[in-house]
Amino acid sequence: MLTGTGLIIGFIAALVVLFVLIIKLKWDAFISLLVVAIGIGLMSNISVRDLPGVIADGFGGTLAGVGILIGLGIIFGQFLAASGAIEKIASSMINAFGVKRSPIALSATATTVAIPVFFDAAFIILNKLVQSLSIKTKISLATFVAILAIGLIVSHSLIIPTPGPLIVADQTNSDIGIFFIYGLLVAIPATLVGGVLYGRFIGKRIPTGNRLDDVTENLELVDTHSSQKNIPTWLAFAMLALPIVLILSNTVMNLVFVNNPEHIIPTFFALIGDKNAALLISVIVAMFALKPYLIEDTNSVMNQAFNSSGMVLLITGAGGAFGKVVQETGIGDLLINMMQGVNMPVLLLAFLFAQLLRAALGSATVALITTSTILGPMAAELGASPVLLGLAICAGGIGLSLPNDSGFWVVSKFGRLTMMETLRVWSLGGLIAGITALGFIYFLTLFQNVLPGL
Repeated sequence: MLTGTGLIIGFIAALVVLFVLIIKLKWDAFISLLVVAIGIGLMSNISVRDLPGVIADGFGGTLAGVGILIGLGIIFGQFLAASGAIEKIASSMINAFGVKRSPIALSATATTVAIPVFFDAAFIILNKLVQSLSIKTKISLATFVAILAIGLIVSHSLIIPTPGPLIVADQTNSDIGIFFIYGLLVAIPATLVGGVLYGRFIGKRIPTGNRLDDVTENLELVDTHSSQKNIPTWLAFAMLALPIVLILSNTVMNLVFVNNPEHIIPTFFALIGDKNAALLISVIVAMFALKPYLIEDTNSVMNQAFNSSGMVLLITGAGGAFGKVVQETGIGDLLINMMQGVNMPVLLLAFLFAQLLRAALGSATVALITTSTILGPMAAELGASPVLLGLAICAGGIGLSLPNDSGFWVVSKFGRLTMMETLRVWSLGGLIAGITALGFIYFLTLFQNVLPGL
């Protein structure tokens, strides 16, 4: 049974084995993740009798959170693609911003959308747009995937009202409004460097090749189909915005009725603004609103979506199972004990604390909550600005997403990237964004005595 440092070495060895199984031996990611989860579980202090239950809980718990979302998201995206809505939106963005500035446009879109919408939901909703933009602009798909994914995770980790930064602000006793403003300021350079600049860099090294051939054929079919009605631009944008607006409505109503949460109005919007309910409503609306513009009948569109969703669901669930086993081994507690004895600048300590937990536990939100619970109440004792300490914690939650993170596989499968490409595009891009965020936080410390709230 591995304990202490041996447990950390075992975790690293498990990742190496996973890479060998998938890359060298060409095993399917679903099988590989389950095998490695069992392996690290057997080497840890998890009871052999309990291990199957832990794996099942991780698999089921992950799909409970994103399973319905993935299924509905694929169906919704298929309707948008089959009706020509995605192509219309992509063309409009290119016309408005130009080919060279389309990455900036997508970056702004990702940052804005991720404030009210969770990472998984936003990535799934917008992934068809990314594919269409890549085809239209001839810019590498990897570039746009990096821009979208990094823009979303930066906002998810830094900008209130997403749960992670909201809890960090509470634990550090920071003013919510001040934390939002500085979180937004820090998010801008992190997204530009980790998403746009790095996305352009890595995109030149990961060509799109033929991975979008099926999307190209669908777009050409939309263009050439003789009976195809041209979808209005306003309707295309309205359909893409519908689930986002529904989810945002719940956030707004919670703020408006903060003193009366049981009122019928916030209760109603809590129902339709739930991410799963919002996508279900959007799919139903799409079935009717987009029907005149479809190149195929509704059943064919549904069947194509069903065919695409099965393996994505299995791999995402297996990633969650792997992550759950790693959490149950106690690696998180071990890292906490190790880091508390390290003597280093407090902001750097907070960043590394959250970063290591992010890598080990596979969840940005869990990493932020755990780190802020430990360090947040100590802000005054550590002599740090509560806001800057909180932002450093949030910056640490951005990068180093590994295969024990179910989001890693969402990016991989929807972004049409191999596992190694996902590490280069998503994991490394997030790390660069997080380091950039930390650098900007240190820049803010130079003006700590003159900037309000710091």
